[in-house]
Amino acid sequence: MFTRKIGIDLGTANTIVFLPGKGFIINEPTIVALSIPDNTVLAVGREAKEMIGRAPDDIKPYRPLREGVIADYYITKAMLKYFIANAIGSFNIIKPDVVISAPAGITQTERRAIINAAKEAGAKEAYIVREPILAALGAGIPINARNGSMIVNIGGGTSEVAIISLGGIVSWSSVRIAGDKFDSAIIDYIKKKYSIAIGEQTAEAIKIEIGSAMPTKNKLTYQVRGRDLISGLPKDIIFSSNEVAEAINPHLLEIASAMQKVFNETPPELVADVMDKGIILSGGGAQIGNLSEFFKKIFGVNTYVAEDSLFCVAKGAGLILTHLDVYKRTLLNKR
Repeated sequence: MFTRKIGIDLGTANTIVFLPGKGFIINEPTIVALSIPDNTVLAVGREAKEMIGRAPDDIKPYRPLREGVIADYYITKAMLKYFIANAIGSFNIIKPDVVISAPAGITQTERRAIINAAKEAGAKEAYIVREPILAALGAGIPINARNGSMIVNIGGGTSEVAIISLGGIVSWSSVRIAGDKFDSAIIDYIKKKYSIAIGEQTAEAIKIEIGSAMPTKNKLTYQVRGRDLISGLPKDIIFSSNEVAEAINPHLLEIASAMQKVFNETPPELVADVMDKGIILSGGGAQIGNLSEFFKKIFGVNTYVAEDSLFCVAKGAGLILTHLDVYKRTLLNKR
């Protein structure tokens, strides 16, 4: 059976690929490893991520997306080619239609770059849909209802906040604060407090294992191994979830500020709807412990983490793929 439709959640940290009838077939880091001397692609995804901090000077792992948009066109095209070929098979001569997620604030130039990269990578047509719409669909929010719903999608490069009603975005805000910045905050915190240097992968592991948005009585701990900046030797410390909360707090407050901005710009009737229905969190960043309690404490509004929050955007792309003809006129931008 030939596959003609693919949904791609093109995230700064991870790329998830959805096929109708098969579900999520790819979930890999958005990383490409290049051989510097001849500028060729050596590895993509998980294999490339394993090279970070371990590769010799002539092999360079790249993140082709920065803060949700293309930072390197050539590498993005190579990565999309890899994911599309894996999804449909190298010998499938029928080019697929591809639905790709993009930040709400994407410019026309950035939109064209993604579409052109997808077509050059093997897509017949490429459709761009804004992330809050896909996240809301994937979280089970009835986007065509006249009642307002707030979705907060915390990804790797950006956090997207939107009020959705009658099938569209009424008000929104996008901040370039998300999972990658949380990792950097943990690295900086450990460097300042303990004079120990750790890498990106260690910081990400800390965030995943013991990440917390608020200090708690029953704190979690994690053994961290890094390089002592004074002696230059390896050193172990025990790091706690309460320290993670302290490290990432300024970034969480910036996301909360973006949410407040959206509330300020939303008609009162829709704000009342959100007060009744609550705030929905999606994206990989929503999996940080106690995050829903953090936002509830600030806004006084019930806050919920969507089921399978990491996959909400990809799920939304899958729903659009299933009814592509219906959504072409309303949600999709084909240019």
